[in-house]
Amino acid sequence: MTATTGDHRYLQVARTLRKEIVDGVFPVGSQLPTEHELCERFAVSRYTIREALRRLREDNLVASRPRAGTLVVPRPGTSSYVQDVMSIDDLLAFAQGARFVIETNAMLTLDAEPAARSGLTAGTEWLVVTGYRRVDDHSAPICRTEYFINRGFAAVGRLLQHHTGPIFPLIEDLFGVSVVEVHQHISAIVMPAELAGALAAEAGSAALQMQRIYTTSDGEIAQVTVNTHPSSRFRHSMTMRRVRDTP
Repeated sequence: MTATTGDHRYLQVARTLRKEIVDGVFPVGSQLPTEHELCERFAVSRYTIREALRRLREDNLVASRPRAGTLVVPRPGTSSYVQDVMSIDDLLAFAQGARFVIETNAMLTLDAEPAARSGLTAGTEWLVVTGYRRVDDHSAPICRTEYFINRGFAAVGRLLQHHTGPIFPLIEDLFGVSVVEVHQHISAIVMPAELAGALAAEAGSAALQMQRIYTTSDGEIAQVTVNTHPSSRFRHSMTMRRVRDTP
């Protein structure tokens, strides 16, 4: 999977507008600037703007209506409760706040153990990136992190040598996809002996393992992450709100 220069430009426009929608620059119910105004703003052709808007429509962020322009629309109601609890942007903020130090970065055919940990199929090939998340260079790592990246997006591995933040935004930018759903599992486990030393934890002590499956708007798994935390360094907080129907 590759992107041409023209493709990359419309993806840049789409990502900029997507971020502005998420940040509230264009709130739900508001109208995006006209195609002509967007062409002038980004110094691109009308074709590029139309492709960028098409991408936003596919992500259910906007709707284009005759004589009404392009309107920002609410996301489908089935996902609103999940976003109130933990949004993808919350995950992005967390990942940016903890530096990821990479140890390994290679294409691997999964054997039984990593397949079971990731929920993926043994014998399939994935780009596997492993390392540790740290707040600073002096404290013990927060967790061990494993990324299992779809082989169709494996070219992103070439960008990771000096990258310390989250990986899925790189996949979105490079391939023009959008991660729209993250499914999360949290399990209690016993700290594996091979990890205990690196995490400054006791082998056999309590640990928590968090698996996240990142799915694109096309229904494809872009990546799976597995974070293993010593129990004393993990806290999960969420706020639940009652959703009231409007008359």
